[in-house]
Amino acid sequence: MERLYDSFAQVLADSGLTTLLNALPAWLAFDERQLIFVLATPVFIGVFVWEYLKIRHDHRLVDTRESVRNFMLGAGYQTTELLFAGLIAFPVHALAYQHRLFDIPLTFTTAVLLWVLTDLCFYWMHRSSHRIRWFWAAHVTHHSSERMNFSTAMRQNATNIFNGGWLFYVPLSLLGFNPVWIGVCYALSLVYQFFIHTTLIGKLHPAIEYVFNTPNHHRVHHARNPGYIDTNYGGVFILFDRLFGTFASERDDQPIEYGITRPVCSNSMLVNWLHEYRDIARDMRKPGTLWQRLQHLWRPPEWERTHREE
Repeated sequence: MERLYDSFAQVLADSGLTTLLNALPAWLAFDERQLIFVLATPVFIGVFVWEYLKIRHDHRLVDTRESVRNFMLGAGYQTTELLFAGLIAFPVHALAYQHRLFDIPLTFTTAVLLWVLTDLCFYWMHRSSHRIRWFWAAHVTHHSSERMNFSTAMRQNATNIFNGGWLFYVPLSLLGFNPVWIGVCYALSLVYQFFIHTTLIGKLHPAIEYVFNTPNHHRVHHARNPGYIDTNYGGVFILFDRLFGTFASERDDQPIEYGITRPVCSNSMLVNWLHEYRDIARDMRKPGTLWQRLQHLWRPPEWERTHREE
């Protein structure tokens, strides 16, 4: 057995691949976060196939072509994250960690604390992604489907890494948590969130519904009904929504309508990724001072300049 292992090792060494990997800068290495996503993707596909077999006869719940497109949108997101996260986000996290306020070792207690704090950062990042138009330009892709199923979880924007949402997690590095473990918590949070994108699971036990983000809570989040918009931002926990006043329950008299208030009538992946950036540019070109034009970047998505402001 040992000789067989040595033979494999020799083949790998002769290929030059090991030398190439060792030559790569640390920020281009295949980090743990991406490894989690790669390992989870076959599970995501398998779970979606199971769901698809149960709901395939209801076009309101699933559309085959849209589902394939959702996974393609997700593949684009994973590709840009893999190629550019190290170039863009890692140096900032590394700089913050070099100037950290505390040395926080990884223990069970600090791991639980990091998990909770990562979810708190996700809450504010997610809330900002709905209330600040620049961040919404990347996040809108995830909400533009008018169906709710597991493939909707994969409906992501390839511009996310360029959009700057990752900055919300930098304070954790400055505090003293290792950026690698921040990335692991973030990735595991997204894995959890995949499983709350479904209509097959109803309400769970009240104790679970009170503490955790569940399919029931997340269906409300994806609604475009006036009473549901901009609620239930939590990732793993729903407690922060309860704490900060953004929690909403599904109402029997208001069936959920999925999607966004300004639907995107295009099957193009590029249009689905870039349409809100185009609309921002269009609004910024309207007459007005530079200050008035720039406000379109940080005002809420629904904000429009009045005649007086122009």
